[in-house]
Amino acid sequence: MNYIPYVLFGYISGSILYANLFAGLFGKQALLNESTDKNPGTANAFMKCGFICGILTLLGDLFKGILPVHLFLHYNGIHMVNEAGFALVLAAPVMGHIFPLFRYKKGGKGIAVTFGCLLGLFPDIKPLLIFAVCFIFFSLIIRISPHFYRTIAAYGASGILMLIMHVSTGTAFGFIIITAAVYIRFHMSEEEREKYRIKLLWKR
Repeated sequence: MNYIPYVLFGYISGSILYANLFAGLFGKQALLNESTDKNPGTANAFMKCGFICGILTLLGDLFKGILPVHLFLHYNGIHMVNEAGFALVLAAPVMGHIFPLFRYKKGGKGIAVTFGCLLGLFPDIKPLLIFAVCFIFFSLIIRISPHFYRTIAAYGASGILMLIMHVSTGTAFGFIIITAAVYIRFHMSEEEREKYRIKLLWKR
């Protein structure tokens, strides 16, 4: 029962779409809606609404993942990451961002929020490093494009590595839930998908 308030708080926190909020405040909502994938996320906030709007959106998306996870661990103990129920606490903010309360099919992709949730695990930074390294690997070493396929690869590889590297039970299962939600979100997307390409770092 200790999990339920934090899961609900995390989901509601995740449902606040900061890209829409700040785009509206800066009078640039129309520009955000003109993006190819119409995704209310950090990347489109930067590209369509400018640097300040992008920074504020990024901080908001990170914070809404950090806060519920951090509060749960602060009041219940860091050992709770080993409990299966913690998976729901970790995944809730991303679920809220992808499937927001009042805009169920118009959420974001959840990447920045995922980083926020993993930051909430501090001082345990192993899951965060795994996720960051996988994104860097598929962006710079084995370069997968477009971003759609790179993201799928990074999430999939991160989930496998977390299981192999014995990340805490709740964290590993929470990330698997997040990965499944991100895959569903990409599958539901109406964005036109280019053919995927793979380019190795040592090949021009």
